[in-house]
Amino acid sequence: MNTLVIGGNGFIGSHLVDYLLAKGNNVSVFDRQPERYRPPLKDVKYHIQDFGNRVLIDQALKNIDVVYHLVSTTIPKTSNDDPIFDVSSNVIETLYMLERCLEKKIKKIIFLSSGGTIYGAPDNLPVKEDASTNPNCSYGITKLMIEKYLDLFYRLYGLDYTVIRLSNPYGPRQNFEGAQGAITVFLGQIARNETIKIWGNGEVVRDYVYVQDVAVGIYKAATTKTVSRIFNMGSGIGCSLNDIIHTIKTELQIEFNVQYLPARPFDVPRIYLDCGRAKRELSWQADTTMFTGIKRTWEFIKSIC
Repeated sequence: MNTLVIGGNGFIGSHLVDYLLAKGNNVSVFDRQPERYRPPLKDVKYHIQDFGNRVLIDQALKNIDVVYHLVSTTIPKTSNDDPIFDVSSNVIETLYMLERCLEKKIKKIIFLSSGGTIYGAPDNLPVKEDASTNPNCSYGITKLMIEKYLDLFYRLYGLDYTVIRLSNPYGPRQNFEGAQGAITVFLGQIARNETIKIWGNGEVVRDYVYVQDVAVGIYKAATTKTVSRIFNMGSGIGCSLNDIIHTIKTELQIEFNVQYLPARPFDVPRIYLDCGRAKRELSWQADTTMFTGIKRTWEFIKSIC
């Protein structure tokens, strides 16, 4: 199978690339920069350019069977700063890509959406795929818009697709010096002997899933015939920031300081996903425990620092 991973040099994309290669696929990557933590792989064809470079997107799609669309130009925390950029760089450029996919008779598109921002503040927990979608940031709105356009292109033109609404991934190769990914950011702060900073009282609850489990789930979404087109992917377990702190201390057996800052108004208090549909239709569930995932992530960070 000839596959193109848009965003394949990123955190999740790099693990998906590894899994696709292990399964015997021909892999091309389209990304704006090389991988952060390892050199290019000899068995991968790379297109290094912005997602908005339409000429290179057109070239990269040539002779491709399946497209994995993992790229986003924004993150939830900052997407509201410039919604126009968010829409133009993500929704508009995705529409261009979809038109080219039709032209080139791409067999299937897998789109990585957001289980953390699509739903907003949920009415019921765990959140199922048919729950109301009320995103409270531009990032979530653009993800939802792309979902709707994928469905439109399927109904109008037969372009096959599957949407993955992902919870909060963590693991090796996530940027531990960045601002996204509580578990990895906390471990990075510990590695640098810094104080961990938490917005609010630490009782914000999220769903955390290990990245290698995610790669397997994304692959299964591309290779399994299903009734549904939208799948939640997460651990299905709600975990507070204080729970993470406790797990890190007990698992790694190290001491560190924690500073609690005023709560942020845009943080959804509690959300975790119902992943029963993925288990039923994709035979997928997250198998890696948080204890194991944190240990592996910590070992990776120590190898870099």
